[in-house]
Amino acid sequence: MADHNELGKKGEQLAIDFLVKNGYKILEKNYRYLKAEVDVIAQKGTILAVVEVKTRSTAYFGNPQDFVNQKKIKLLLSAIDNYVAVKDLDVDVRFDIIAIIHQKKETKIEHLEDAFLHFL
Repeated sequence: MADHNELGKKGEQLAIDFLVKNGYKILEKNYRYLKAEVDVIAQKGTILAVVEVKTRSTAYFGNPQDFVNQKKIKLLLSAIDNYVAVKDLDVDVRFDIIAIIHQKKETKIEHLEDAFLHFL
């Protein structure tokens, strides 16, 4: 597996551990719908958190969250609309980003709630 794929998988597990530690219940990992993949779907109370995990080994080229583009957001919106409808959920949906910079000696995790508001 390529190094960036391993880093991505490690980042997703770090994000899941972070969410669980902070009171979230993990409902889905790598949920797929058409061309979309949602990294993590978690719930805390009546909030359904749709979480995009972005992991980088350095912030040299920008913060991890800066790599979520408009196309990805549209795909996530479509996927979660389908998920909520199929599961017949009565929840408030929130789109979050967990940005991780994972270096050999240090890992920085930042949870950005409602991260897509400025895109919509």
